[in-house]
Parts: sequence; C-alpha cells; structure tokens
Amino acid sequence: MKRDLDKVRNIGISAHIDSGKTTLTERILFYTDKIHAIHEVRGKDGVGATMDSMELEKERGITIQSAATYCSWKDYDINIIDTPGHVDFTIEVERALRVLDGAVLILCSVGGVQSQSITVNRQMTRYKVPRIVFINKCDRTGANPARVTEQLRDKLKLNAVPMQIPIGLEGDLAGVIDLVKMKAIYFEGDNGENIREEDIPAELQDEADEKREEMLDAASMFSDELMEAILDGGDVSEELIMAAVRKGTLDLEMVPVFIGSAYKNKGVQALLDAVLAYLPAPKDIKNIALDLDKDEEEQVLGNDPEAPLVCLAFKLEDGRYGQLTYIRTYQGTLRKGDTVVNSRNGKKVKVGRLVRMHSNEMEEIEEAGPGDIVALFGVDCASGDTFTSPEISMSMSSMHIPAPVISLAIKPIDNKAQDNMSKALNRFTKEDPTFRTFMDHETGDTIISGMGELHLDVYIERMKREYNAEVEVGAPQVAYRETITRKAEFNYTHKKQTGGSGQFGRVGGYMEPLEEGEYEFVDKIVGGVIPREFISSCDKGFTASLAKGALAGFQVTGVRCVINDGAAHSVDSSDVAFQLAAKGAFKEGYKKAGPVLMEPIMKVAVEGPSEFQGGIMGSINQRRGMIIGTTEENDYTVVEADVPLSEMFGYSTVLRSLTQGKAEFTMEFARYQPVPKSIVDDVIAEVKKRKEKK
Repeated sequence: MKRDLDKVRNIGISAHIDSGKTTLTERILFYTDKIHAIHEVRGKDGVGATMDSMELEKERGITIQSAATYCSWKDYDINIIDTPGHVDFTIEVERALRVLDGAVLILCSVGGVQSQSITVNRQMTRYKVPRIVFINKCDRTGANPARVTEQLRDKLKLNAVPMQIPIGLEGDLAGVIDLVKMKAIYFEGDNGENIREEDIPAELQDEADEKREEMLDAASMFSDELMEAILDGGDVSEELIMAAVRKGTLDLEMVPVFIGSAYKNKGVQALLDAVLAYLPAPKDIKNIALDLDKDEEEQVLGNDPEAPLVCLAFKLEDGRYGQLTYIRTYQGTLRKGDTVVNSRNGKKVKVGRLVRMHSNEMEEIEEAGPGDIVALFGVDCASGDTFTSPEISMSMSSMHIPAPVISLAIKPIDNKAQDNMSKALNRFTKEDPTFRTFMDHETGDTIISGMGELHLDVYIERMKREYNAEVEVGAPQVAYRETITRKAEFNYTHKKQTGGSGQFGRVGGYMEPLEEGEYEFVDKIVGGVIPREFISSCDKGFTASLAKGALAGFQVTGVRCVINDGAAHSVDSSDVAFQLAAKGAFKEGYKKAGPVLMEPIMKVAVEGPSEFQGGIMGSINQRRGMIIGTTEENDYTVVEADVPLSEMFGYSTVLRSLTQGKAEFTMEFARYQPVPKSIVDDVIAEVKKRKEKK
C-alpha cells in the first residue's frame, strides 16, 4: 500500500528545562488516543510521564534521553521525539534535529526566552529545521505571551507572528482566539477534550482585529495572491492565509506563535492542527547524501519508496529488548528480512525485527518507507551510520558532536564491579558520542568525560542501578588543553645504533597556531628527502605527540605541523624511526612556540529575584566571571556571564544559600581561552600535585 507522504510529520519538541515539553507530549498522546490516562511528570501516582521511561527521569522530573513515539491526528501520522531541555544532554537534541523535518519550540509564558531556548534555536538553525512556537504555562501568575513574542524577535531574531491571542490569562485563561478563523476556541471537559467554537467576545474584538491585521501583513510577504486579496478589500480565505504562513515557515522566514497551557489542557489540539498545517512533510525537505562511488558528489534524495534504500542510524539504545538502533528512512523501503549495507564499513546486515517505538513500548511492523522513524534489533553499528541497498554506496552527513569539558576518575570497588563497569562503559560510549572514557596509564584510573556534572552524575547512577557496578568517584576535573601562540621551527634527527640494523630519520619544518580545527599536517617535502612511504609516519608521530603537552600533560590543539626538509638512510630508516623523529621534532618546536594552557569557559545564566542581584553578580565576579549583561523584568533578574568551568564546581550550593533557594542557573560550554598568566603556575602545580597524590 502506497503511503501518502503529505500526511506524515516528523517533529521534535524542544525547549529550555522546565518549560513543559514532556507535559505537552503527554497531552498530545492523550488527545491522539495513544494513552488513555494522563500522568504528570512528577506523578503523585508514582507513575511519571509516559515519555520518561527511565527510573532516573521519573525521580528527577527531567528528560535525559530523547524518547521516540508516534501518533495519528486527523488521518496524519506524526512521529514525535521529546528531547531533553538540560544542556548536559545537548547531544540528544542534536541527533533528534538531524533526522526531524520540523520542530515545536516551547517557551514558558513567564520565563520567556531562556538560555537553553537560545541554544536549541541555534541548533534548529544549524540543521535548517522549520519551527513553530508554543508559549506554554499561560495559566501561571505573571504569564505574558506578548512579552515572550517580543523576546523571540529581539533575542532570537525570529520573525515571530502570533496566530492566536489568549482569552484571559493566569487563573482566568479560558481559551484562545484563532486569528485565521476569527473564532473563539474553548477547551472543555475533565481533560479539555471537548472543543467549542464561538464568536469572539465583544471586549476582545478590537484586539483580535488588530492582531489579525498584523498577522496578514506578515503572511502576505510570502504570497502575491494573499497580498492582492487584502488590497482588493474582500474576504480573505482561510486556505490562502494558511498557504502563505506555511510557505514562510518552510522557507525559515517566519515563525508562527501559538499559546496555551498543556497542564491545564488548553490549546494542545490547536497546536496539533498547526503541526499539520504549517510544518513540513518529508517531501518538503531537501535531503542530501554523498555518493561514495562518485568522489562524495552530493545527491538529492527523493522520497520514492521504489528507489534504492537510504536510511540513517541516529541513536543507539541498549534497552530491555537488546540493542535498538533508531533509524530514519529517507528513500526506498526497508523490509523485514532485507539485507542492507553499512556504508561506513561495507558490512552487510540482515534486517531481523523491525519495530515502531512508543517510549519504551513497541509494535512489530513489516516495512518502513520514506519519512518513517523506526527501530531495528541486533544491528551492530555506530550512531550516525548510513544504511543503503547493496547496489549503491551513499553516506548522509554526520551530526555536530561537541567536545567533553569535564572528567572524573572512577574506580570499581571489586572484581565483580570491574566487569559490570566495563559492560556499562562499553554501552554508554556507544550510545552517547559526548560521553568518552579512557585509561590514565600513569595512575591506572578509568577516566570518564562528558558535558557537565549532571551528565556524569546520571551515568554513574545508571552504572549502579542498571549494571550493579559500585564505583568510587574522584573529584571532577576540568578538561584543560594546551596550544601554541607563535610559529617555531624544528629540525630533529633520530639516530640509534644497536646490534644489527639501526634507526635513522631526520624531520625538518615548522609548527604554527591553527585558527580553525585541532590539528593539521602539511607535507611540503620536495625531491624525496623523506621517502613517500614515511610521510604518514611523520603524521603519526605528530598526532601521538598531541595527546600530552609538555606544559602540564594535557591534550594539545590548534597546531599546524609543516614538514619541508629531512633525511633518510637506505637501510636504517623505517616507519618507527620517522615516528620517533617526528615526536622529537614536535617536542623541540613546542618549547619554542610559546605554549599556553587553555581552560573551558562556560556561558552561565543565573535567574533569580531582583533583590539578590548584587549578591549574584558578586558571586560571579569572585569566580573570575565576566558579566555580559543583565535583564530585569517583574522583579526578576537574569544575569548572563562567561565563567571558567574550574570556578563553577559547587556553585549550586553557594547560589542556594545566597538566594534562599530562589535562584537557579544553567551553563553550557562557550569556548576555550588561555588561563590568565597570574594563575597559570598555580593551576599547573595543582594538576601535578593531584597526579602525584594518585
């Protein structure tokens, strides 16, 4: 049976932490008959939200892993991914946006545009994802959707256009006025399931007329027909308005804004209608793959179910049913029993079970066509792998993966815990590209690295709960880096004579700071002074040297190594000899290149009552923070600052006592910058002391 791709929507729900994403998803599942009872995020019934399937998620009332589900609304199939709002789990948002066609950005009508809203919006822009906005929590004291719409324009630079206005606000929120239909919509019944349309209340008619005119002005920029209809002064049809708004949204030139309260069951069905009307179907999005048989030439993928298969594995999960691989199909049809090829390694894979996921429940299916988001069982692959039919070789572009900024040493308490810890780490590193692990050969400790304290906390807790791996945890360590500040030459000869054949290699050239990227190797050898087969050996030697800088033993980044001279011996030169020569050359040049220690700087946003503003700013200044700006609204202040990560440990406790528990903060990685000269010696001494202690 051929599916109508016009009637498919792949959407993500993203927002700042605590804006009500999971609550909204819960309501959507209820109204689309996927669940028959509503569970709250912090459920008094002890159940917790449907989409928060992990015990930790239910306890903490936050979303950790993006959960996939699907539902139907008015004969349309909607695949939904509910993503985490906490910045430590940003990779979950990245990988969801990579495979989605459209997104719903949720904002709190009191909090407005917050720090993580800015991050999520930036991620949506990176992947060119059309979006609509839902201003939630309009029932709360201090709700002001008009102010939030202004913030969308000022802070996010979006062409935000209200499609509705509220009927009452705060405790008086009764419904919304639809500016396209020009009708008042009320949501009645125990769970808001009964929708009643009425004429607009007389006292709101003038405001509705004014806002409709503003909306028509914005929409007419995307449709000549609509503009003509408005100028002619006749009735403007709903279809004409919706087509213009849809075009503006798909072109990323306009963002329609909707309002309501998911918790109070108001406005959710109207939002679902907007998803169908304004967000793209799979065929509206241009998806590009690289043809590996034609030097990675770009190919636009069609949405033809009969074409050769191309699908992307965007998330791995070791669930209670074994390893699940979530995939998005772009063209072709994936059937049970098919053989597909992993284009990264050329391995053939037989498709056993094919399932459609609903949070942690699943439904067996026979096939998946273009636009489907489904899961496979027992497939060994990595996040970001492309699967194709055997007759073609294509690869989808990969996701942006941020580098970890914090690490912890962990130690199992006994041999049983050691085995279980290894299993857990093996799984977590496969599932989450921002979670890394390695062995510190000096201390024998296992080091785990991630995006923040909460990120690593959650994994340690999961080790204990899911794998019964009890571990001792060291103090958090900052992932410092080293780099160079000036050009320096090197000319190093490695010479060793032992019984039998010796080792000989000379490497000459220079190193210089690299603006973009971590490392670059440039071969400028002429005349064969270093034979071709040993050029890659030099590269290997330089790469190995990057692992540990001579300044404090941290990873070296931002270096370009250029070789332009050297010498070889017909008998004594070898791969190993030139690797060692390159290591010696790197060491020689590094000392002269002005090495500096770099530290991660975090973008911190502290939100709290204005009476504590002075104390909050003082606490940031004490932590070597640079205050970027403050905004004040309704006796509430937001202080934004850049602060070194090393100074942020334990800040939540300090902030709590400073503000009587009334302020909160979020932080995300911004950039690396040099450690100030005045404290660099102290930092290096502290690092060395810690290593000796171990």
